[in-house]
Amino acid sequence: MNLVLSLFILILSIGAQAAPTTDKTLNEFFEKKTKIENPLELRDPFKSPPVRASKKDAGVTAKGSYIRTEGGNFANVTEVRLGDLDIFTIKVVGVLIGKERRAMVLPTPDATTPVIVKEGSKIGPDNAEVKAILPGGLVLVEKIINVYGQEEYLETVIPISR
Repeated sequence: MNLVLSLFILILSIGAQAAPTTDKTLNEFFEKKTKIENPLELRDPFKSPPVRASKKDAGVTAKGSYIRTEGGNFANVTEVRLGDLDIFTIKVVGVLIGKERRAMVLPTPDATTPVIVKEGSKIGPDNAEVKAILPGGLVLVEKIINVYGQEEYLETVIPISR
């Protein structure tokens, strides 16, 4: 009985492999059934379509849309380059103390959207480093070369503004 069943399955598998399958028969079948030109090249309806960003919209977000940031994460807030900030015009509006300290900074006095800064990040064209975020404000350290050609460190304390 096992031998007969095995032989039957073997004959069916060989017959299925020998059956001619050409694109011509598939095209003829689909021509009679549908008006879609290439039904096999359509995307899977259960997968989301790929995200495509146009070149003119790169870096700009519309309300309710998400873009990929430099770190590879998705966000709906545009990123501000910390190197473009001026340390003399920034205003500290909030501080988050904890394991990872963060500070909220307004880049200009008339800005409404704060920028989040963390310890160790570089701010401004002179690359002033955020050394410490304290409950009272920020401590910035920048390296300059004095009139004698020696390296010198300047510390700037920016208190929380009210």
